[in-house]
Amino acid sequence: MALSLNWLPDVAYIYILLFMRIGAILMLMPALGEQMIPARMRLSFALAFTLVLYPLLAKVMPPMPTQFPALLAIVFHEIAVGLIIGAVTRITVMATQVAGAVIAFQSGLSAAQVADPTQNGVQGAVIGSFLSFVGVTLIFATNLHHVALAAIYDSYMVFLPTEPLMLDDAAQLAIRTVSHAFTIGVQMSAPFIVFGLVFNLGAGILARLMPALQVYFLLMPANILVGLVLFALLLTMMMGWYISAFEDHLAMLRG
Repeated sequence: MALSLNWLPDVAYIYILLFMRIGAILMLMPALGEQMIPARMRLSFALAFTLVLYPLLAKVMPPMPTQFPALLAIVFHEIAVGLIIGAVTRITVMATQVAGAVIAFQSGLSAAQVADPTQNGVQGAVIGSFLSFVGVTLIFATNLHHVALAAIYDSYMVFLPTEPLMLDDAAQLAIRTVSHAFTIGVQMSAPFIVFGLVFNLGAGILARLMPALQVYFLLMPANILVGLVLFALLLTMMMGWYISAFEDHLAMLRG
């Protein structure tokens, strides 16, 4: 009895095609694609998750093209779709960096710079790095990474491999996402903007009333102390606002 292996090329083609999009998304997905996670672990998870989705998505995948240029085109199509979805989702976490920069500036801690592992080691305000870590922790704690994985599956219902890339729509979505992330960051740091305005206004009035007084050196420790106390009191509210915005963004990607 001869065993036929004619089905192997089709299985390998569908699996690789699925991995192109899923791997690209997971490479940029917040929490699941952080640089602090070892590359082998992320690659193993992407391969295993592709295997899980294979029986669910095999029916929506197009047949294998007979020409190599057509095969190359569909592979690049899937990689592009994955990069677009992953990048748009990654932009959302910029809200913590915006909020951290504003809070650090208003609290007098803008000079405290550290390498942020969640941003590929880019130097940023220490408060922004802390908020990024808390955001990643809350994504796992609230099981929003499950919603992100479900969004990857739903992307095949919206962006079919046989349809052309919607580059104009993707550009508009990226612009709206950047605007939304900046808005969320400003809203998270709004109490510190008010605090900085009132504090600096009072310091300016004090400097005019008492010109001989070194207002900057006198009030800088008080500025840092009040800023840290205010940060500790408002941290729960700020991160709750951020997680709600991130959940809404994932819900939008799921359609």
